[in-house]
Amino acid sequence: MIDGSSVRTFFTWIAFALLAGSTACGQQWAEEMFDETSHDFGTVARGAEVSHTFTLENIYEEDAHVSDIRSTCGCTTVTIDQSFLKTWEKAKITTTVDTKAYHGQKDSTLTVVFDKPFPAEVRLQIHSYIRRDVVVHPGIVSFGSVPQGTGARKKLTVTYAGRSDWKIMQVEASNPHLGVQAAEMSRTVGEISEVKYDLIVDLAEDAPAGYIHDYLSLVTNDVNPRAARVPVPVEGLVTSAFSIRPSPLLLGVVQAGAPVSRRLVIKGAKRFRILAARCSDERFKCTVPDEANVLQLVPVTFTPDAETGKISGTISIETDQAGDEALQAEVHVQVVP
Repeated sequence: MIDGSSVRTFFTWIAFALLAGSTACGQQWAEEMFDETSHDFGTVARGAEVSHTFTLENIYEEDAHVSDIRSTCGCTTVTIDQSFLKTWEKAKITTTVDTKAYHGQKDSTLTVVFDKPFPAEVRLQIHSYIRRDVVVHPGIVSFGSVPQGTGARKKLTVTYAGRSDWKIMQVEASNPHLGVQAAEMSRTVGEISEVKYDLIVDLAEDAPAGYIHDYLSLVTNDVNPRAARVPVPVEGLVTSAFSIRPSPLLLGVVQAGAPVSRRLVIKGAKRFRILAARCSDERFKCTVPDEANVLQLVPVTFTPDAETGKISGTISIETDQAGDEALQAEVHVQVVP
């Protein structure tokens, strides 16, 4: 993806590409908007709910539009959260692999079709190997919505059919707020042995507010290195006592020397007072309301200087609710001469 310090027009990009002798400029301008164009799920268990999100950002002054998305394999489904993108707006393309109806090596190509600002196609590659001998039920650790400070616990069952000595050696979690225990519940030895484990997953009470989208890794004693680790997805939402919208706050495209203002909307579970609102860049100024209320409107004004390009900052808002950390919101503006 290109450096986002300044926005480009589509036609300026094409001119640079032609001068550089690019033969694929008709497609590459669209690829520049994606954070990545391939993802390998590795080895996954049968029944596991595995998904991945590709992010694209419109880095051009012209509007961009995704007119269609196609998949080469029936094992994958794909969704997009918004198809029209103005400058600096982002979209998420989420692909999900069907691990119940399919098994073995599955490779899929997603073709993302653009018709604005110019026709182009971007191909996203998806790879996975679905095991038939390991089944996870349910296929995902889903905490749902969890109020901050309460924590939660979920239980899954992992079943293996095959070798009599198969074991889960340990379970690794990259998220420090997740605790996992794997307990062997039964082992039936025969021509095809069956082993069952209970997987207990705890979400810590001190987990920060926000979305959880992680994977646990079941480390097994499989000899094949590709099969030795089996991922289990974890999802949830730790809800704060406050919500702040929009985040990020987009102030749009402005001319140098012309101030611009937008409002942040902050909602609490009960009446609260805003004590202070500060931004990491002093060119962004916030006006703090005087009254306590359940819903607060905070005007944010940006006064540009001679600098042009994309300018970003982080707004920190402190409230009178004891024990709450400052609320955070990103703010972006594009300054043109």
